[in-house]
Amino acid sequence: MTDTHAIARVPMKWVGPLRISGNVATTETHVPLATYETPLWPSVGRGAKVSMLTEQGIAATLVDERMTRSVLVEATDAQTAYTAARTIEARIEELRDVVRTCSRFAELLQVRHEIAGNLLFVRFEFSTGDASGHNMATLASDTLLTHLLRTVPGIAYGSISGNYCTDKKATAINGILGRGKNVVTELLVPRAVVERVLHTTAARIVELNIRKNLLGTLLAGGIRSANAHYANMLLGIYLATGQDAANIVEGSQGVTLAEDRDGDLYFSCNLPNLIVGTVGNGKGLEFVETNLTRLGCREDRAPGENARRLAVIAAATVLCGELSLLAAQTNPGELMRAHVEMERDNKTAKVGV
Repeated sequence: MTDTHAIARVPMKWVGPLRISGNVATTETHVPLATYETPLWPSVGRGAKVSMLTEQGIAATLVDERMTRSVLVEATDAQTAYTAARTIEARIEELRDVVRTCSRFAELLQVRHEIAGNLLFVRFEFSTGDASGHNMATLASDTLLTHLLRTVPGIAYGSISGNYCTDKKATAINGILGRGKNVVTELLVPRAVVERVLHTTAARIVELNIRKNLLGTLLAGGIRSANAHYANMLLGIYLATGQDAANIVEGSQGVTLAEDRDGDLYFSCNLPNLIVGTVGNGKGLEFVETNLTRLGCREDRAPGENARRLAVIAAATVLCGELSLLAAQTNPGELMRAHVEMERDNKTAKVGV
């Protein structure tokens, strides 16, 4: 008989500590990464070590936050769809009051639309407190849709989700407008640390970032994205903290920047689609509770503050892994040696030491 409540176990380690500053949190913390890709632990650990060797550490700036859900309605024709869209936008304060009837924490921030023929796609954007907000946004959107169908003439139900959100798909709209937390991380690494810990130079990392992340992704047809492997770190921390892991699809979008500043390395990771929460489905598991508590994301704070803290920690973790991988790839053979050693269960193998 199949046990429907079994837990799939993924190896997890705490790496770090890493140093973070910024408009959400100033802290030093280890981070949990659940992954089968064992070289990820020492690689992120090397990036974390670099952050500890700088005074400011990783500056993580929360730029924006919003969870989205789009509904689809069918109009009589395009003119009717356009009139309905203008009516909806003009009644945003009324719609905010409607949202407050179904949720204590959801707040309607903005409404956007797109018209295709007689079809109207309406994208609702919400703040959702400490929840990642999937269900909260869907409930609010369902309530709004019912209200609109009753009060806006000429439209009929199409779907509660019209894929203009966009959930768990890599799209231009998410890369442009963001979905979840939008976090920019920056790190200025002194020349001596670049050479001693990363075994490379700022110039070589900058060149590789241009050729690999920017040009290579362009040639591959990447969508609003130019990075080496954001998804690796995000999946590790998502699984360790009870997130909906499928959101690494849009989470993997983002742009890495690197500059050579007279031998020092300026390094930045820009993540517009970090979808994390500290309450809600998946957070009641014992190991998740333990991990969130250790990360300082279970404190008595104003609604949304714990989730913001988790977002900047996740973003800083992404920078650590991105920096370490790019440094490794400037050196012939280093990346493959690390994978061969670690994935053959050599317990003493270390990367970048």
